Amino acid sequence: MKRHEFLRELHKVSANRNYLEIGVNDGRSLTLSRVPSIAVDPAFKVVSEIRADVHLVKATSDDFFARENPLAHLKGGRHPVRNLRRGRSPIGYWRGTTLDLSFIDGMHLFEYALRDFMNVEKHSDWGSVIVLDDMLPRNIDEAARDRHTGAWTGDVYKVVEILNRYRPDLVTVLVDTQPTGQLVVFGADPNNTVLDDKYNEIIAEFEVPDPQKVPESILERVQAVTPEALVQAPFWRPLVRARNLGIRRSRGWEPLRKALDQVAAGR
Repeated sequence: MKRHEFLRELHKVSANRNYLEIGVNDGRSLTLSRVPSIAVDPAFKVVSEIRADVHLVKATSDDFFARENPLAHLKGGRHPVRNLRRGRSPIGYWRGTTLDLSFIDGMHLFEYALRDFMNVEKHSDWGSVIVLDDMLPRNIDEAARDRHTGAWTGDVYKVVEILNRYRPDLVTVLVDTQPTGQLVVFGADPNNTVLDDKYNEIIAEFEVPDPQKVPESILERVQAVTPEALVQAPFWRPLVRARNLGIRRSRGWEPLRKALDQVAAGR
């Protein structure tokens, strides 16, 4: 399954109510959205018809997230929280808009992809779906930091190891899409500060000159699941229901984590 086909299926199974895209290019992936969307790229050149209520932002993602209310386009950026457990009306406190589906396909250097993830997570929660593109380079040349090939993933594949090491609370699922794979992350926690706290330490370790030492497990895709296995998994319906009802992490995350672990393990 090609990456845009997989993204199309994710839009369906996640039943997302909003969408954020970092790295627009010509807009092909943005054409898949049918919900209020924000698309960020400092040099987009959209040539495809967009069928969503979209706010196109010509800026770097760092500058975009530095804005006072970056998600203002999505339902105004603020909304009341209901006490759904007792069926009461709004209870008087507020939270920012939560992203349902985000696609990160910006600058192909790991530090940029990592910062994009960190910024997206601050506007997500355990029921959000975060997708990072180009996570499975096919050879070492394609994974170079200094681009010298036509097809280029850069070293964003390092985000997989970084998240697995520093954020074991997340579930990361590598997906064997064509041509260069994707990573889907579940269990976002906007209150977790580990990546912020360890950012300089991470950069010091992972920013190394070419050639990159790409793990064989990445090149051979041995830990990647088929896209069909992920989009056909049975956890999507309860995930969407829990998200839409506002069920808290303490009640909804562990059952989802167990279901995701089974998919990631190929069971």
